[in-house]
Amino acid sequence: MAGFLSDLVQYRKLLLMIMVLGIGGTHLSGFQMSVINYTSPYIQKFINETWLERYGSVLQQETLTLLWSFIVSMYCVGGMIGCLCSGFLTAKYGKKKCLLFNDVVLIIATLHTGFSRRAKSFEMILIGRFLEGIGAGVHLSVHVQYAGEISPKRLRGFVNVSSSVFLALGKAVARILGLRDLLGTEDMWNVLLSFSGLVALIQLVFLPFFPESPPYLLLQKGDKPGCLKAMKQLWGERNYLTEFDDMMKEKAITKGTKIMNVLEMLKEPSVYPQLGIMLLILLSLQLCGLSAITFYTSEIFQTANLQESIIPYVSLGVSVSEVISLIFCSSIIDRFGRRILLWGGYLLMALILMLLEISLLLSDQFLWMRYCSVILIFLFIIAYGLGPAGAITSVMNEIFTLSTRSSAFVIGGIIIWLGLTFTGMIFPFAVMFLGPFCFLIFIAVLVISAALIYLFLPETKGKSTSEITEEFKTCQVKKKRHQIVEKNATEEKTFCTKL
Repeated sequence: MAGFLSDLVQYRKLLLMIMVLGIGGTHLSGFQMSVINYTSPYIQKFINETWLERYGSVLQQETLTLLWSFIVSMYCVGGMIGCLCSGFLTAKYGKKKCLLFNDVVLIIATLHTGFSRRAKSFEMILIGRFLEGIGAGVHLSVHVQYAGEISPKRLRGFVNVSSSVFLALGKAVARILGLRDLLGTEDMWNVLLSFSGLVALIQLVFLPFFPESPPYLLLQKGDKPGCLKAMKQLWGERNYLTEFDDMMKEKAITKGTKIMNVLEMLKEPSVYPQLGIMLLILLSLQLCGLSAITFYTSEIFQTANLQESIIPYVSLGVSVSEVISLIFCSSIIDRFGRRILLWGGYLLMALILMLLEISLLLSDQFLWMRYCSVILIFLFIIAYGLGPAGAITSVMNEIFTLSTRSSAFVIGGIIIWLGLTFTGMIFPFAVMFLGPFCFLIFIAVLVISAALIYLFLPETKGKSTSEITEEFKTCQVKKKRHQIVEKNATEEKTFCTKL
């Protein structure tokens, strides 16, 4: 306990910076992704009323659905564009300036959504959601990188997981403010949409008081005094020669190597193993079954005979469970490591999904099974928060050097946004044809992903970026040697056969 309190005192500025980064970073993404669900009926009614006032005719349902789908999809389109721009912006201007500029974009976006009702213009909501998507594409990438680069080695896992904590917190805040007792009403939906502008303003005001990341200052700008000043400002006055030496080793390894763009990175064979690992963990996260759980949550709660007025609060409890489990994950990740949390978390999630599949199939025969389904939903979200949700951000930050990290996050961001679009389009059809059996697909994905992570992902806990890079290179050399030995053995066998 005394050690924990001393860490709080020593790293108080770092913790404050994590808060400032979080509320204007992934917290906004979580909020914006969720809040649209609670404003959906009111926005559609607003579009209808606006159309009737303008043109004197009622909007057809097909046209209304099309306009609503545009508003929803514009967020993903903006996210893709913001993600593609983030690599160039962070390389040229640094992560701090990039986030500050992004806050201005988000404030402009929320002015559009907030005043759309007064202006009687649903087109302003469309523009606002598009700009919010661009902001989300930028800060999802930049926040995670920035958080990873400002952390000392001993707290690297804790700080990396903080971005996932704020993402879950954003979803929970959207659920709270979206309650009908608060802002989830016909009179206040535009105020609810504008909340993200207030949060962006807070970051815009306070972030200038914190430094740029030490690795960026040393490795990209060559500013050694600035790097040491930033380390002391964030980590206190103690000696941080170990972290500084690790950065100098990385600088020696990447000497003469500029920050790569996406095309240059895709042509570089030495980063293929890291890209393969990133592709694996991101695809497995997209297909882990979270979308299925979200889809079935309300239906399961209704079949469990929960009152309609209570269901929003139970759903809020699910979101709060995710936040709490992620906070717990941040406290254990530097003790247990990333690898075991990933493959162990996936296996636990697969087991829970199997039990949920059984409970859904037997719920008509045994009524008490319906209550088991509710408990299993909570357990699945807790397992998700304790394992993959927290560990993935840490792994992605640690397996890439500064010269490749920005482009890697661009590629990762594209995978995430494409995955969100794909699952949103395909999953309802999967449910339509397979029903509860759709969980079998996710169980298979979870088990296969756990096996591949166990076999191919090295543990990154307590290792510098240069050490992790060398470990990947060693694995590549061993693989090449094995291929050469197999080739020689085949040639010898062929030669003996000819004799």
